Amino acid sequence: MTRGKKLSKLSVPAGKVVARKAKVEGERTIYANREQSWLAFNRRVLQQAESPANPLLERVKFLAIVSSNLDEFFEIRVAGLLQQVDSATAELSLDGLTPREQLKRVHGAANLLVDEQYRCWHEQLVPKLAKEGILFRSATHLPAEERAWVQNYFQAQVLPVLTPLAIDQSHPFPQIGNKTLNVLVSLDHPETPESEKMMVILPVPRILPRIVQIEPAHDGPQRYIFLSEIIKLCAGALFPGYRINSAHAFRVTRNSDLYIDEEESENLLKKIEEELKNLRRGAAVRLEIETGVDEALFTALCGNIGLSLEYAFRLKGPLNLLRLMSLYELIDRPDLKYPPFTPADSPLLRGAANIFDVIRDRDVMLHHPYDSFSPVVDFVAHAARDPEVLAIKQTLYRTSGDSPIVRALMDASINGKQVTALVELKARFDEANNIHWARQLEEAGVHVVYGLVGHKTHCKCSLVVRREGAALKRYVHLGTGNYNPKTARLYTDISFFTAREYLTDEVAQLFNALTGFGRSPEFKHLLVAPFNLHHRIQDLIANEAANAAAGKPARIIAKMNKLVDPATIDNLYAASQAGVRIDLVVRATCCLFAGVKGLSENIRLRNIIGRFLEHARIYYFENGGEPLVFCGSADWMPRNFFRRVETAFPIEDPELRKRIIEDILPAELRDNEDAQELQPDGNYAPPVRKADEAPFSAQKYFMAAAKTRSVALAEPAV
Repeated sequence: MTRGKKLSKLSVPAGKVVARKAKVEGERTIYANREQSWLAFNRRVLQQAESPANPLLERVKFLAIVSSNLDEFFEIRVAGLLQQVDSATAELSLDGLTPREQLKRVHGAANLLVDEQYRCWHEQLVPKLAKEGILFRSATHLPAEERAWVQNYFQAQVLPVLTPLAIDQSHPFPQIGNKTLNVLVSLDHPETPESEKMMVILPVPRILPRIVQIEPAHDGPQRYIFLSEIIKLCAGALFPGYRINSAHAFRVTRNSDLYIDEEESENLLKKIEEELKNLRRGAAVRLEIETGVDEALFTALCGNIGLSLEYAFRLKGPLNLLRLMSLYELIDRPDLKYPPFTPADSPLLRGAANIFDVIRDRDVMLHHPYDSFSPVVDFVAHAARDPEVLAIKQTLYRTSGDSPIVRALMDASINGKQVTALVELKARFDEANNIHWARQLEEAGVHVVYGLVGHKTHCKCSLVVRREGAALKRYVHLGTGNYNPKTARLYTDISFFTAREYLTDEVAQLFNALTGFGRSPEFKHLLVAPFNLHHRIQDLIANEAANAAAGKPARIIAKMNKLVDPATIDNLYAASQAGVRIDLVVRATCCLFAGVKGLSENIRLRNIIGRFLEHARIYYFENGGEPLVFCGSADWMPRNFFRRVETAFPIEDPELRKRIIEDILPAELRDNEDAQELQPDGNYAPPVRKADEAPFSAQKYFMAAAKTRSVALAEPAV
């Protein structure tokens, strides 16, 4: 197993920065607040849960995603702000706020978002589910027959695994795990009710299902109850002789950002394993608890977990709406879900006896999930079986639990090929999964490495070396998304296969820099962070500004997940002022203001939130009439430019460029159904439709096109 190589051995060029004033138009900042922008994005996700245009169970899924997003936001972003406050750091945000000022605004906005989230559940989704024969019961509203069933279920399935933890002088407050379900019980002795109330914690094992169907074999409406309601109803069985005063579910969110000093770690894998265990004891950053809890108990609880009262959210229940995701699988109601969609096979690759023969002749591009992800799996699987393949090199950032690509890599090693896997152990929330795969790969004889010290390897690269006659030939897959067949059906991404020597040579150079040593690797065609990506993007933006000033064609279209880097924003502002027309499609966080007179009036920015998660990164530069098109793994953020290994690759095949320039990008800019546009005041609003303009969804358009391709392939040749 190879440790990560120190970046200090490499020379990394600095990006061009355009100096600008920090303020315009009086006291208005030229940058939006990153945290507030993210919360605005999550509100857009919540709007999908509220939208009657979406099938009912899909709306439930969107509500669950909102909850999951908020968890990560508090675990990472809010935790970081709290650390800054504790360390008395003077670092200001892009928009000039102190950490304490940001926390105040974040909690105000988060409270409003959570209130709206629970209104959506109680006032919209629960009544609509009931109309469809899907009922949710509470502990206080159970008919006698259902109550008896629930009590029997508790005795048989729940009681045996519960362990009550009393809190008193001889029982210290227990360690509450991150995001675990717990029930706070207040009880007293019936004969001395005036004495001090006793507090007990009931930790709920993760193995128990959080949503339980009442009498599954029962005809008629389907009835469900949350596990926390069952425990609150039946908690008295754990305390014979005592009286239950109250029982309230609660949940603690903890700081989950790993801190790894790779310079001092002799074994990165073991160090990360240790840190993962420590995360369970990370500092508390949020308390969620059901409303109605006794104030004295509430204050004692906050004190015991070391959390200020202002970071507590009192909820009308149920806690952790992410658990609603399981409802989607529990309920077999196709009429309440999106219609099934089958990705299209590639006409170039379908039925090909040898995938390498196709790629040798021409570049191949796939647009997932509309195009099947199978060719990406086949690329590695074929290489594992092909007797002419000598070596495979692969990056793995996130992958599925039963990854066919990882299995293919292990098979290739067993078959005697040299296989190198660059596994990113620090992929957030996938650390344990990647440690598992690293060990499995090593046992199969794969060379497992971790890349550059201090840098996450986020690029999506697969390199195959094949003997063809007396020569060796390289084949490459590059992508914008992870090597994960499951998420490839849910995320929009670009896959690219090529055998162009100048590209495969540079991919090989990148792998050599990651696994060996290389001083200042030079990339003329690929844009690679942390080496040349940042300054090349700045040069390309500046070039459009110069072309506009010179009266030449100038245009920028860029699609990404997040836009945060201040130097890039500054250069986009400068390009806008030079007359460059700029269209940005940014799914989530954005620190740029669009359409502001005198600053960014030529910039239009939108996001698209629909059935699929928009994940592809595409950059288009008019370049004076000779357009440049890149796809890649990098958002325009400091972390992607300087603290990650990223790759953006040029699309040069005329047909593939045409597909991006004349089909993919225009469809996204035309979307008036799933898109919203950023307004000069920082809020989002639906695009204004002309009187004769029909509704248009880019995702629906791409799905229809994929279906047409599938039908055409299925028809027999005449």
